[in-house]
Amino acid sequence: MKMIFRKTLLYQSSVEYADYCINHVEGCAHGCKFPCYAMMMKKRCGIIKSYKEWLQPKIVANALELLDREIPRYKHKIRFVHLCFSTDPLMYKYPEVADLTLKIIDRLNMDNIRCTVLTKGIYPKVLVNTKKYGENNEYGITLISLDKEFKKRLEPYSAPYKDRIKSLKYLHNKGLKTWISMEPYPTPNLVEQDLEKILKEVSFVDKIIFGKLNYNVTSSQFGVNGDFYHNCADMVIEFCKDNGIEYHIKYGTQKKDNRKTKKIFIKNTAQDPGLKYSK
Repeated sequence: MKMIFRKTLLYQSSVEYADYCINHVEGCAHGCKFPCYAMMMKKRCGIIKSYKEWLQPKIVANALELLDREIPRYKHKIRFVHLCFSTDPLMYKYPEVADLTLKIIDRLNMDNIRCTVLTKGIYPKVLVNTKKYGENNEYGITLISLDKEFKKRLEPYSAPYKDRIKSLKYLHNKGLKTWISMEPYPTPNLVEQDLEKILKEVSFVDKIIFGKLNYNVTSSQFGVNGDFYHNCADMVIEFCKDNGIEYHIKYGTQKKDNRKTKKIFIKNTAQDPGLKYSK
């Protein structure tokens, strides 16, 4: 893989349910076409020039050195660190990315900093070694459909849906915390599907985040877009309540935002939850 060097790595995210974040790869070989907000921003800033260039990820070669420098500086502020919002930490068919991700998780856990991880790839089974990686990290997959043709069109190079679910369920069965990001959920004019069927496939998880699709012309042209997402969110909430699953509905998805659930990854402890990590 090509490599780049950065001056900083850890940053406080503006995503509503996040805390601190790391993006240790530039670009993403999964090539999602929703469109990908991260790719749009990189093009707008002149960092990349094309979709083809975005598909050729570059690894941050000095990521671990930066963490050694930045963890002491931010440790007292960090509740948890998310991997990742502008790339994928377990990029399908890129073992170099997964290797670095595992080292980053281990490095953060060494300082009692827990991680939330989100991928469209496959989880390495080694994560079940809680003596090395601990037991309070939270592992998630993005899952917005089960339709193979839809995936070919909009998530062309990511891991198959069933493989994602299987790898996540393996972690769950070993006692680890798991979650689902159902964002950006497509409108029926992009794919006809049964939301309840998708939810049943992941009923084993601890948490679900649901959100609408933005920046997509076809989706915005769906005549009852607002009502559709409001009703879908209601279905997710009802399903989660019935199955004892925590949930958060992304702002703008429903007609009324529930601000309380944005703390979905913050534990209800008297002390900073980031310091309650145990190995």
